[in-house]
Amino acid sequence: MDTKERIVIALDFDSAAESLRLVERLRGRVGLFKVGSQLFAAEGPSVVEKIVDMGEEVFLDLKLHDIPNTVAKAATAAQAMGVSMLTVHASGGLPMMSAVTTALKSLPNKPKLPLVLAVTVLTSLGQSDLNQLGVTGNLTEQVVRLAHLATDAGLDGLVASPAEVSLLRHKFPALLLVTPGIRPLGSDLNDQSRIATPRDALQAGANYLVIGRPITASPDPLRSLNWILKTI
Repeated sequence: MDTKERIVIALDFDSAAESLRLVERLRGRVGLFKVGSQLFAAEGPSVVEKIVDMGEEVFLDLKLHDIPNTVAKAATAAQAMGVSMLTVHASGGLPMMSAVTTALKSLPNKPKLPLVLAVTVLTSLGQSDLNQLGVTGNLTEQVVRLAHLATDAGLDGLVASPAEVSLLRHKFPALLLVTPGIRPLGSDLNDQSRIATPRDALQAGANYLVIGRPITASPDPLRSLNWILKTI
């Protein structure tokens, strides 16, 4: 895989127009474009379909978390949109995650299926946050516990913070690891508490790097992307 194909651009915008302008500018230069809750709530499935129609791959990051039947139906709807990756919350439990894999593999005509990733612990959360939620054990133990559930459910990979990438790569060598919280040297942390540089995350075992504001908030996104690729 080329280095540029490992980059996922987070389209954390409020409008399709702004998002599509950036996609047009960076198309063919990155692996995927991530559509999260902010953009999807504002624009709905149409923005996903427009990006796919441009020949680009979409990572639908809605972190699905509901009863098994509801999440399974949402996953099949995402497949119909043409997304290449989607996320579910591992804390939804084994039956919920298993329902997703079963529903997708049961689709007729053997369509292209999206990779399904489990979110364990959000990168914005620290140990004190888990303590407030009543989670026993430390943050790393919780990540590994939920990762085991995801593998038992047959998911393709994990969304892994930079702090856990190396550990998860060692424990789950076959899983795809997608890493947010990527901040090039000199970047603002914003609301991330567990971060790494692009090079460090890849060396730790990440397959894909999710990068948002260091590129999307830049006066020259293409130049910022090229600089990041050069540092890698």
